[in-house]
Amino acid sequence: MRIEKALRNIIIVILLTVVCLVISVPKRIPVKITYKFIHVDGQIIRPDLDIRIFGKDLKRDLDMSLGLDLAGGSYLVFEADTSKVASDMKMTSVEGVRDIIERRVNLFGVSEPTVRTSSFKDKLRVIIELPGIKDTNSAIDLIGKTAQLEFAQVSEGSEQNLEPTDLTGADLRGARVEFDGQTSKPIVALTFTDDGARKFEELTAKNIGKPLPIILDNSVVSAPVVQDRISGGSAVISGSFSTEEAKNLAIQLNAGALPVPIHLVEQQTIQASLGTDSVAKSVQAGLIGLLMVLFFMILMYGKLGLIADFALVIFSLITLAIYKLIPVTLTLPGIAGFLLSVGMAVDSNILIFERFKEEIRVRPLADALEVSFGRAWDSIRDANIATLATSFVLANPLDWKFLHVSGPVRGFAITLALGVFVSLFTGIFVSRNLLRVLLKERKS
Repeated sequence: MRIEKALRNIIIVILLTVVCLVISVPKRIPVKITYKFIHVDGQIIRPDLDIRIFGKDLKRDLDMSLGLDLAGGSYLVFEADTSKVASDMKMTSVEGVRDIIERRVNLFGVSEPTVRTSSFKDKLRVIIELPGIKDTNSAIDLIGKTAQLEFAQVSEGSEQNLEPTDLTGADLRGARVEFDGQTSKPIVALTFTDDGARKFEELTAKNIGKPLPIILDNSVVSAPVVQDRISGGSAVISGSFSTEEAKNLAIQLNAGALPVPIHLVEQQTIQASLGTDSVAKSVQAGLIGLLMVLFFMILMYGKLGLIADFALVIFSLITLAIYKLIPVTLTLPGIAGFLLSVGMAVDSNILIFERFKEEIRVRPLADALEVSFGRAWDSIRDANIATLATSFVLANPLDWKFLHVSGPVRGFAITLALGVFVSLFTGIFVSRNLLRVLLKERKS
């Protein structure tokens, strides 16, 4: 019964490996065959991913996203002038600027741009990495503009048009997230200046029952419908949005409302040739290291080592497929994280095999295998939990103020954490089922 279940699991592993192999291969594979009268000179093109799951479209080109250090591009650092912003609103204003810049860099069609905030000697900065961008000056001109927020009204006619008004971000004192006292749903509360309150009252009086589009950088971020004339300089935007969506809207409004100009303080242009050389050397180093690990496992454990090597190949294919599906932007530190996770995957097998050597002396083969996996699991679990905890801190998912990490460090943490999860699957599930079948054959 146990062997039959192991065989079914192996079939699942084989199917999963085939799918991951298709995802992992390059988009274009050249095929050239010349043999007697047979001449083939063409290429196999891997299709892109375009499926619909649970009512949502999932589209991926399945090309590997390379970071700035591998693909080349532009590295820009802007410093925000928050001298006119209240101290308790400085971080919020810079976060808003960061979100606006993310939207702006999308105009370049950048693959996986990186935009993050940083604090340096009490100065707030926005760091932008644009892989593959050569026209750096155009990027600087677009990114360096101060966000423009304006309120518009919908003009009626042969077709609806947005008509600008004199109510702008300069008239908005701020926006914040609150919760409706009756429905407990998140809302965005707006507070206007005295002059802005007068303009807003006149605007709402003329547009009762009509949408009032709020435009940021020529893009409509919200279009709430005016329910009544609003006076007093305060208003709320309500709707069926989540707390996170309400927070993002408040940040966007504050980005246009607060006078936060930014200026360039650092610029670097990384040539693509550097990226190509880095990729070649990294791939070469990775292949050499992988081959050495494979050889070591065979040398130390013989047939058991072959099973571990097979599981390691599956680990590599699954990991690469995950990188493409998420997608993960691969950098040199990211490659280092992957290689370290290879060691974690092998370490699981070594712990199991060493325990197996001890158990085989006092138990039958099949029983020794099960006991070995069970007793080695505690060590495997503790080691991987420690690694995942470290990756969690390095990835900085909560953006703690006292912990400022760079993009490369975060990339290392992400690839390492993904590798640990996959290594647990291949080390425990794949290797275990293969060894169950192998040991059964040896007993017979």
